[in-house]
Amino acid sequence: MELLTKKTFTNKIFDYENKKEWEYLGDLPAIIDFYADWCGPCKMVTPILEKLAVEYEGKINIYKVDTDKEQELAGSFGIMTIPSLLFIPRKSEPQMARGALSREAFTKAITDILGVKKEN
Repeated sequence: MELLTKKTFTNKIFDYENKKEWEYLGDLPAIIDFYADWCGPCKMVTPILEKLAVEYEGKINIYKVDTDKEQELAGSFGIMTIPSLLFIPRKSEPQMARGALSREAFTKAITDILGVKKEN
């Protein structure tokens, strides 16, 4: 998992300062976890995302954005609740989920929203 700053976000995900229409810059579908270090539910999500990053390596990218350090970035996406998770498919609009998701909910979202199936 990679921690994104405003600069790396605009280079790897979406240049929200210069583009009006969503245009994903990544090569793989992605999940972005908007979190804070002090957030209890965020701490529950992190180990799930760490395991998913290993299981889906080469199929999806998982990023984290520290909302305390990147307030402008979080604000530009209307982040009011953490954790907030942005699911970004390659070719369609991203979808936001709010709150701590279970492993099963993440797996379902990876399949249904991102269009990625895990090979057993």
